[in-house]
Amino acid sequence: MFAHSILKNISNQKGRDYTMASKTKKTVVDVKEQFKAVADQFELVQILNEKGEVVNPDLMPDLTDEQLVELMTRMVWTRVLDQRSISLNRQGRLGFYAPTAGQEASQLASHYALTKADYVLPGYRDVPQMIWHGLPLTKAFLFSRGHFVGNQFADDLNVLSPQIIIGAQIVQAAGVALGLKKRKKDAVVITYTGDGGSSQGDFYEGMNFAGAYKAPAIFVVQNNMFAISTPREKQSAAATLAQKAVAAGIPGVQVDGMDPLAVYAVTKFARDRAVAGDGPTLIETMTYRYGPHTLSGDDPTRYRTKELDGEWELKDPIVRFRTFLEAKGLWNEEKENAVIEQAKEEIKTSIKEADATPKQKSIRSS
Repeated sequence: MFAHSILKNISNQKGRDYTMASKTKKTVVDVKEQFKAVADQFELVQILNEKGEVVNPDLMPDLTDEQLVELMTRMVWTRVLDQRSISLNRQGRLGFYAPTAGQEASQLASHYALTKADYVLPGYRDVPQMIWHGLPLTKAFLFSRGHFVGNQFADDLNVLSPQIIIGAQIVQAAGVALGLKKRKKDAVVITYTGDGGSSQGDFYEGMNFAGAYKAPAIFVVQNNMFAISTPREKQSAAATLAQKAVAAGIPGVQVDGMDPLAVYAVTKFARDRAVAGDGPTLIETMTYRYGPHTLSGDDPTRYRTKELDGEWELKDPIVRFRTFLEAKGLWNEEKENAVIEQAKEEIKTSIKEADATPKQKSIRSS
């Protein structure tokens, strides 16, 4: 409903001039005036507030009760995976790992707006999206260990391996999206990076290329406020990261990344306009990672305060969505515990399968 309303009101958008002196006619995206503010001022899109209350009912996405429960299930399951992955790493049973707790709405609600025909180009923190797109959990564990089997994907799995080079996936996404357009596929490419990735040259090059060719791409910047340890305000003087879309002549939207309904709605809008031939969209999700950047020696207490952590814990996407679903009679403690136990069992089985995978032989030069 939200995406359809926006899409219906978009005309041929070729970029916008945001200077006060400009006399250029602006393209206004108008969803009962609420999206107009986003289009012109990059104000935060939110549907659920921190108390789980609907504050923008006109933006509510058209999701069934079953779909709402499924989205919550994926978020809870992924939070368990994060907790278990941290434990497995400390036991020496996993290698590289980037924690995801706090970013479930940003990652999974955006992915939930896709189809299996769409392509996911992840960063190294975006393994959950790969799993929900069809990557077996065992392979995700093997990827963490650096095992080559972890990068052997099924032919019908439209996912690339997580990009370790910061921002490189943005250029790749532009290329894959152009390929989809030339083959006349009703599919899009979604790619993810962090706020630090938006400072890379590849970020601008990829968006500019995709914008010039109206390639069906969705660029998601997960702004968790710290590129490893550098505060967002020291990375760029831009008021928002969403407004960086202006230079590429594409829409930019800033959304509450702790609100799964808002993230889904905005991503659905971006996908609909992409498959309609209207080109790419940049989405900035305002989110937070509760843990360190990675488990490879990062200590977030050196650059984040307890007060800031506490402030963002009150915005927990799972707590917020749980409150919303409980009020609708769709979720309860029994259902959540069942998901938690199922996740633990699936993780236990998958890590055993990873342990049973033949080890790689080291190659040494003679």
